[in-house]
Amino acid sequence: MDVINTIGRRKTAIARIYLKEGNGTITVNKSDYKEYFPLATLQYVVTQALAITETSGKYDITVNLTGGGIAGQAEALRLAIARALVKIDPEYRPALKVKGLLRRDPRMVERKKFGQKKARKKFQFSKR
Repeated sequence: MDVINTIGRRKTAIARIYLKEGNGTITVNKSDYKEYFPLATLQYVVTQALAITETSGKYDITVNLTGGGIAGQAEALRLAIARALVKIDPEYRPALKVKGLLRRDPRMVERKKFGQKKARKKFQFSKR
């Protein structure tokens, strides 16, 4: 098996991963994923696809993460890992799809409009 690379996105975060057979190390921007994502909830999100397909400890994953905050980056990484696992074995697809891990979350920040304070908020109206 050679290296499989996929991409995952969430809001403005972009995760590019390189997955190959190994002993289960996940390296994010040249550091361990547990250092990069200190919260246990984010660590769970990152390893969720591996847990569902029962492939924890089978693959080494190298990740380049850019943009967004840590929560968006973790979800972008989850999507990229799920896509890579489906590339390896299409039989993983139904299990991952039921949990919603193959769906790219389309929600983005709404742009600010001119003549307004923010996207929806208006300047204070003064009648007199």
